[in-house]
Amino acid sequence: MAAPRAGPGDAAAAALDELSRNLSYWAPGAGNGSLSGEWYRRNQIHLFGALLAILGNLVISISLNIQKYSHVQLAQREPPRPYFKSVLWWAGALLMAVGETGNFAAYGFAPVTLVAPLGCLSVTGSAIISVMFLKENLRASDILGMTLAIAGAYLLVNFAPNITQTVSARRVQYYFVGWQFLIYVIFEILIFCILLYFHKRKGMKHIVILLTLVALLASLTVISVKAVSGMITFSVMDKMQLTYPIFYVMFIIMIASCVFQVKFLNQATKLYTMTTVVPVNHIFFTTSAIIAGIVFYQEFFGAAFLTIFIYLFGCFLSFLGVFLVTRNREKEHLQQSFIDFGNIPGKQMLDKIQPDSNGLSYGTLPDGSDSTKSQSGEKKEV
Repeated sequence: MAAPRAGPGDAAAAALDELSRNLSYWAPGAGNGSLSGEWYRRNQIHLFGALLAILGNLVISISLNIQKYSHVQLAQREPPRPYFKSVLWWAGALLMAVGETGNFAAYGFAPVTLVAPLGCLSVTGSAIISVMFLKENLRASDILGMTLAIAGAYLLVNFAPNITQTVSARRVQYYFVGWQFLIYVIFEILIFCILLYFHKRKGMKHIVILLTLVALLASLTVISVKAVSGMITFSVMDKMQLTYPIFYVMFIIMIASCVFQVKFLNQATKLYTMTTVVPVNHIFFTTSAIIAGIVFYQEFFGAAFLTIFIYLFGCFLSFLGVFLVTRNREKEHLQQSFIDFGNIPGKQMLDKIQPDSNGLSYGTLPDGSDSTKSQSGEKKEV
């Protein structure tokens, strides 16, 4: 007698039952994408990489606030001192290097699709520390954004690909010449060249164009960073991999992509406020990194649809959290200064002259004309 076929209702019930087992802490069973006991034991290296990424991002948050505090202190001194002569600024720079090293090492233990989205903790952590360290205001949107980012990070750790693959030189070579990656690189180069043409030849400097260029380079960065970090980790724990040419190819790609990535990111920060650049860049960078991890390292290969859906929902929560934390933050600190000329008998003049936001001195009128001299050498009248 033939066994009855499982209907759609049975499949849905089985998926929900699997999900409930996944979310049962220390419950017996294999689990998948959870903190169950068996999953914990099988993914200790995976969790160690996640812990390195979290700690690295928190250290970066501390370093940013220390450097910001040193700039505030130096600005209050007479005469002003350059920032590179401040011990406090160098302490922040040292912590920044430590945090970035932690992030770099994390790629050697955890998947790209987990380490990259955890960058949201750097932004939210900086907001928390700035409240305590720099006495900045804590807004309701900050609390909501931090809560969403932490919830998103929890889902990411639980439902990111729990494969722990050793990154050897031979494996990287195999992925490097695979048809998936070759098609991906050709497609990416075409988009990059088109955007670069509009940026350089047509003079288009929209934030989407600039940060898309950054994101395209970032995809190569995360691929090469994981390859270099993974091969170093494999060399320390098992067998030397640094004698293979692919290690140095990936190292060169990592350095070159980082340099050009910083170049385009600096252009974006010069043209737009940080409250605009930070959330958009986080979303673009994370999306690009996730796609690179899926294409090159095949990190979601064989994953269940429900696991992928909850993982993407965790990414969405982290994106929303970063947006809420950074929203309108600079506007609270920027007080538009002006010089009050008062009333001059017999003459009607602009009574308030704003400082030039793009220059180093006061005296620029709203239309960009010279406020100090006219053709006759006197002040201009309206």
